[in-house]
Amino acid sequence: MTATDTHCPYCALQCGMTLTPQVPGVKLEPRDFPVNKGGLCAKGFTAADLLDHRDRLLTPLVRKGNGLREATWDEALDRIVEAITHSQSRYGRDSVGAFGGGGLTNEKAYALGKFVRVSLKSASIDYNGRFCMSSAATAANRSLGVDRGLPFPLEDVAQAKTVLLVGANPADAMPPSMQYLDAGRENGARHIVVDPRRTNTAAGAHLHLQPLPGTDLALANGLLHIAVREGYVDEDYVRERTTGFEAVRTATNSYWPERVERMTGVPETRLRETVRLLATQGPAMILTARGAEQHSNGTDTAQAYLNLALALGLVGKPFSGYGTITGQGNGQGGREHGQKADQLPGYRKLDDPAARAHVAEVWGIDPDELPGPGQSAYEMLDQLGEKVRVLMVLASNIAVSAPNSNRVLRKLKDLDFLVVSDIFLSETAELADVVLPTAQWAEEEGTMTNLEGRVIRRKRALPPPPDVRTDLEVLAELSRRLGREESSDPRTVFEELRRASAGGIADYAGITYERIEAEDGVFWPCPAEDHPGTPRLFADGFPTPSGKARMIPVVHRDPAEMPDRQFPYVLTTGRNMQQYQSGNQTRRVKALTVALPEPRAELHPDLARRHGIADGDLVELRSRRGAAVLRARLSDGIRPDTVFAPFHWPGANALTNPALDPHSRMPAFKACAVAISCLKDGTRHTRGTD
Repeated sequence: MTATDTHCPYCALQCGMTLTPQVPGVKLEPRDFPVNKGGLCAKGFTAADLLDHRDRLLTPLVRKGNGLREATWDEALDRIVEAITHSQSRYGRDSVGAFGGGGLTNEKAYALGKFVRVSLKSASIDYNGRFCMSSAATAANRSLGVDRGLPFPLEDVAQAKTVLLVGANPADAMPPSMQYLDAGRENGARHIVVDPRRTNTAAGAHLHLQPLPGTDLALANGLLHIAVREGYVDEDYVRERTTGFEAVRTATNSYWPERVERMTGVPETRLRETVRLLATQGPAMILTARGAEQHSNGTDTAQAYLNLALALGLVGKPFSGYGTITGQGNGQGGREHGQKADQLPGYRKLDDPAARAHVAEVWGIDPDELPGPGQSAYEMLDQLGEKVRVLMVLASNIAVSAPNSNRVLRKLKDLDFLVVSDIFLSETAELADVVLPTAQWAEEEGTMTNLEGRVIRRKRALPPPPDVRTDLEVLAELSRRLGREESSDPRTVFEELRRASAGGIADYAGITYERIEAEDGVFWPCPAEDHPGTPRLFADGFPTPSGKARMIPVVHRDPAEMPDRQFPYVLTTGRNMQQYQSGNQTRRVKALTVALPEPRAELHPDLARRHGIADGDLVELRSRRGAAVLRARLSDGIRPDTVFAPFHWPGANALTNPALDPHSRMPAFKACAVAISCLKDGTRHTRGTD
């Protein structure tokens, strides 16, 4: 049996692994790749369990009455083309849309964007990365001129002497990355974790700051206020490499430590210690993640931490800087090559005439044929059955992962026609008119871009089941039936992607499949085949018109929904170690479900006592949008005014608030107001303010 070196299908680390087909199944072994260095988490070790899982979709399904029945590919594709043609003739081109995912390979993300804009001629496309990275990406683009999650290799984290982690829990979300933080601590590094919960990451930190969810921006401005007052600002760096500092200094005048302590709940002494470590115990870096970014002010919050990093002179120096920790497997590449509502390949803007001309030439069309920017993810979902009447969903389970999921479920049912491509019958696929069985990670070729901006190869270790196709094959066949020829060969698509991205911010022109294999991945930008790639950004300047980073003043705004008498607590959502995203895959892995069979609502013993809740009781969480029942897990590591719920099962997002960030259109996943009740004998028991 031939062994194949490839990568894990889950998070943005993209750990190296080797697959060897055997009878029965596939043997999976960790591989010594630069990111994971031979390590894997429980999800990675069990990833091959899904390849021959009994729930695997093995043939197309079409709706018959209230159920789904098996169908041929011809029947399924005929139904899709008929629905597209009918809808566009009656309601216009934008009435047919697509919703992609951050798990798609670069080739598939590119092909999906091209399919919608060229074959469908529709503006209606966005993807689940809008719910993940969009706030940090927006802040980085406007401040640094480029969005690459980590502008340095992960190995730099081990060399930093101080690391501030804001809203990040890599110990649970991407365990193999902890070897870099562990190595740093063994060498004397000090780590500071900002999180309303004492997570596994926070438990190992030198300092744990526990702010009220939704106050991360005030915390960052307070840290910068202290840096200014205590003389920690790197004046030479600020003068030579940034613009806008005076306005930022003025904006932080009102964030004096005592006030910030009242706003956030973080003691003043800890604020001062954090600034002292960042400024004097270098090299230092600031890393943000979804806990800080998934808010209705997420872009400004990420900007506040960028301002702090720039004021301290961290960005662009060795083993130092600012970064954001990408979550999804191809969250980085997925937002670079055209499945985002306002983007073309290479991170080009759809409203830029020069960008439209370049990409249109590669695609062999007139620039005027390209539609304009479309609506963001939640805005498009909110228009289902109205502006958008036919929807194709790839690599997403929006019935579970979208905010205000009860409304999204109703809107999915309002569609004239829903198509879902997936490997299992997800909660979204159950609603579809046509379900297409797609190839899995080990059955396809392509590239992914990990959290460092390292482009890597996904390689086929075994063929897909006989009646299962790749998404590239499906998109090419649909294009053919709509009158346009497209390739379904991953290498051919990647060669076209290289040309389309050439000269763009995310320039892949010099990256080939052969180079990726020979060099253990290639970092973009890489504009030519003799270019070495760019592991570290900003050493010599920033890709902005002035060559300097922009510091932008930002001010705290309360979350879109504040606790009140009816809903007195703050709900924040997040990840468990054993699960990934909506759980459509990991909820089917026996070893993972045995370790964590159901979602747990985490709450402080003082809060539990107030409502007569014991550890293990069923509790009902209610917000203005819905309710969810979870089993209680008591922990003195969470704030007494905050409840945590994981989003890997249906329920948590029935509660979350779809209020959008004005810049990134990110929903407010991480802070909404809820009430809590104990359920005993099937009856709701309420006490106190509830």
